[in-house]
Amino acid sequence: MNIEPVISVLVVFHILGLSLIIGSFALQMRRKQSFEFGTMLIGAITQLVTGLALVGLLQVADEDVNNAKIAVKTVFAVVVLVSVLVARSRQAKALTAGTSEKKAALPFLHLAGASAIINVLVAVLWR
Repeated sequence: MNIEPVISVLVVFHILGLSLIIGSFALQMRRKQSFEFGTMLIGAITQLVTGLALVGLLQVADEDVNNAKIAVKTVFAVVVLVSVLVARSRQAKALTAGTSEKKAALPFLHLAGASAIINVLVAVLWR
């Protein structure tokens, strides 16, 4: 069975997920409040699911997989996902409570964006 087309499609979705995270992060960097986390959340979930699926398919095909690199990338992908979820939750709580903590989500937005960029660097530079 030829799994190359499936791997190619997964790689495309993996890159699209990355663009959703980093693109949303870049567009919102100047904001101080009222962030949009929906796109980042979709991108984070897409990245995590497609990344794990790619590793699984490569292992089934008996391809060499650098497990240490994959572990580091998975940790950063989970950090991105958790950061987006926490940021989204903090912003929602601040809005419903009407508090002055309008910047409560900002550190987590930055953590998600920075972690996604670090994940790209690990993917490209770790050989």
